[in-house]
Amino acid sequence: MTDKNSNDFIENGEDNENVGEHDLMGLFEAVFFLSNDPVPISFFVKHFMVDPTQAKIIIDSLVDEYEERDGGIRLSELSTGYQFVTNARYAEQLRHAMGLKKRESLSRGMLETLSIVAYKQPLVIAEIDELRGASSRVMIANLMRRNLVKPVGRMDLPGRPLAYGTTDEFLRYFGLNKLSDLPKLSEIKEFSLDSEGYE
Repeated sequence: MTDKNSNDFIENGEDNENVGEHDLMGLFEAVFFLSNDPVPISFFVKHFMVDPTQAKIIIDSLVDEYEERDGGIRLSELSTGYQFVTNARYAEQLRHAMGLKKRESLSRGMLETLSIVAYKQPLVIAEIDELRGASSRVMIANLMRRNLVKPVGRMDLPGRPLAYGTTDEFLRYFGLNKLSDLPKLSEIKEFSLDSEGYE
């Protein structure tokens, strides 16, 4: 819901030169509040006549402001932009109070498959099967059902098989801003799924 002054500001496309930094921060914040999807910096450049550097500075200020406040919501960077998310510390209370289902844990096979996709994407099921030493079709189907993996195109191979990659939900699930935030393989080479007790 927006008030009349906010509508006038947006509809009139008021020139950024006549708008103070505080007003721009408020406008950006309102956009994030209204959006159900991550908002890229390019949105603000296109619609509010700010340059990318200025837009990034404003967004970083908002991120810091919510981080310092440490309240119920935060502004988080995802692969395709920025979005308001709830503070993870309140996850259990919110699930209970709002009747939300607890997030299902991933089986060992699904974690194994997801790890391969995350680090090797894009790749086809045959490549995943080869790396796992087992059929991965059911695992991929289950990961797609949870919106953690998606088809990202077709590979230039016989039969033009589908290639798979991770989704924005994958980043949210593991608390990552972007794929480059994944730990380097060299940092986790001693990690063993067997020690985690996944079934």
